[in-house]
Amino acid sequence: MLRRALFLTATTAANALHSVWSFGGVILSAFLLAWGAEAAQFYISQGLALAVLAWMQTLPEFAVEAVIAWQQDVHLMTANFTGSLRLFVGFGFPLIYFTHWAFNRPRRGEGFAPVIKLGRNDAVSVLFLLPPLPYFVWVWYKQTLTLVDTGVLFCMYGLYLWTVNRIPPEEHEEGVEDMPAVSRMVVRLPRAQRIAAILGLFLAGGAGIYFCAHPFLESLKGIAITAGISTFVFVQWVAPFVSEFPEKVTAFYWAKTRRKAPMGLLNMVSSSINQWTLLIGMLPIIYSWSRGEVSTIPFDDHQRAEILLTATQSFLSFLLLANLRFHWYEAAVLFVLWLVQFVFADLREEILLAYGAWIAVELGLVMIGRKKLPIFSESFAVWREHLRPRARRRA
Repeated sequence: MLRRALFLTATTAANALHSVWSFGGVILSAFLLAWGAEAAQFYISQGLALAVLAWMQTLPEFAVEAVIAWQQDVHLMTANFTGSLRLFVGFGFPLIYFTHWAFNRPRRGEGFAPVIKLGRNDAVSVLFLLPPLPYFVWVWYKQTLTLVDTGVLFCMYGLYLWTVNRIPPEEHEEGVEDMPAVSRMVVRLPRAQRIAAILGLFLAGGAGIYFCAHPFLESLKGIAITAGISTFVFVQWVAPFVSEFPEKVTAFYWAKTRRKAPMGLLNMVSSSINQWTLLIGMLPIIYSWSRGEVSTIPFDDHQRAEILLTATQSFLSFLLLANLRFHWYEAAVLFVLWLVQFVFADLREEILLAYGAWIAVELGLVMIGRKKLPIFSESFAVWREHLRPRARRRA
């Protein structure tokens, strides 16, 4: 018995020590992918580029989630994707806003704090936050995730990519100066060298993620056990924070200027969309593959509560951006609510009620005419201009 205890202790400590290189490996690999994706964004349409950039930035998160799904650990699987999605809204949105405020004074009519204003084309991307959320209420209700859900979620993401790819770019080379140094150097290379450098960054980053994902996950478990912390909580918050760190850095750079701050928000929105659709949609595939048969992922009451809380927070984020404005008080309260659930993980019901009450207030303001939601009219205008079939436009 003592020998077994000593063995487990030694194994746990070894896993914790692996974090020294696996955490660094994940972060470095994620930066390589982010630099390559930022350099590549100038050669495809801006909307599609932002979606691809968001996917590449969160590829480490996909890798970690894939390892968990292969191990068939539904508990940690749920922890990772719900924590990641809640980080985008509760930490990412406020990070962008308060960085923006630190570098920009409010303009006349904005009060004592600046307002991040989204453009008409931005409305389309924000609108695509909405479709997965009612669908996940259905997932919450039926308590399972299946390959049928995979098909539906992948179709949602495909429609999103098709839509943003049809919207023409608004910016071109003037954005080079706002890029990280590595991406800036790559963009300025001759064509053949530039393509080789971008591919090299992608290959190196992808290889790093492949070799680091499993040790990274085991290190998290080891640290959690050694510290006496719930592995669910540790994987829910620490894993997404580390794997998505480069994305937060990119958002920080963009948030410093008025012109790029909306792109910072849209980067988080695009990441949320791809995780609600692609990331969660891939789970039944890997889960079934690891089991050697078509399988259903079951959710218990605890996991369902996490899913409902995450979907509610995402719906609130949609409502806050639906007027194409993001204010200081919205960022502040989002951060406080996220911080409370980070520190006090058991307050799920209380936080859910807080989000629900805020949603009710926002919808009440819309109903009495105190708040407008131009996201729908602006998205329809973009559809008429760029997205409807060409034959109808000629007519």
